[in-house]
Amino acid sequence: MPDNKNIKIGVFDSGLGGLTVLKHFLKKLPQYDYLYLGDTARLPYGGHSQAVIYRYTQEAVDFLFSKGCQLIILACNTASAQALHRLQQEYLPTKYPDRRILGVIIPLSEKVANRKKIGVIGTRATISSGAYEQEIKKVNPKAQIFHNSAPLLVPLIEEGLAGKDVTNKILKKYLRPLKQEKINTLILGCTHYPFLLKDVQRLMGKNCDVFDPGKIIGDSLDDYLKRHPEFKSSNKKTGKRNFYLTDQPENFIRLGEHFLGEKINNWETISL
Repeated sequence: MPDNKNIKIGVFDSGLGGLTVLKHFLKKLPQYDYLYLGDTARLPYGGHSQAVIYRYTQEAVDFLFSKGCQLIILACNTASAQALHRLQQEYLPTKYPDRRILGVIIPLSEKVANRKKIGVIGTRATISSGAYEQEIKKVNPKAQIFHNSAPLLVPLIEEGLAGKDVTNKILKKYLRPLKQEKINTLILGCTHYPFLLKDVQRLMGKNCDVFDPGKIIGDSLDDYLKRHPEFKSSNKKTGKRNFYLTDQPENFIRLGEHFLGEKINNWETISL
């Protein structure tokens, strides 16, 4: 394992969504070096087959490991649902046995598992995988789980239309079946969706809890790092931040800087 002073954590998403996770990492664990990879040339992932999602995700983790990451977070529900298990079981043991890949579905599932009526919105690939239902039922077999795919939200968010009337109308349509089931908890099963967090909370009303997934995932990573001292960073200063994108970054940079509240200076366009 490399020098503890230079632990690099990779954060991967198809586009902007992973920034909703990275924001909490930067706040809670600023001492680490973060390498963010957004596969902006091939987003959204949610409409692709499992085979394609796995191939894209493996290419992404190959890149981040080649840059020296010891730990990678798949800050993408679609990749977590469709590729994580296979990467952990087949890819890591043969290629990088001393490194780790974590996803976002288990932390969110464990957070809400003891609720009675749980709703999930996500991409088609995430919802069709049944990953949330599987993980929640492991903890609470009696949980009632309702879900709906929301395929148009990621493209709208990537276009900078979060909070606009057109997005809110479509969001309302996606949430309506879950509201009719009178759920008391809603999982935002895509890391893009926290860009719409306040609108979702408003539309779901006071009787439904809608948590910020980034905070839950940030807390989970903090706990994981405490339990795995081999990944502990002894840096006392703020670590480095590098961003890699597979397509032209103008929209990503503009929206990302606004969301993170800081400049994105160290970025480059790459091919996978």
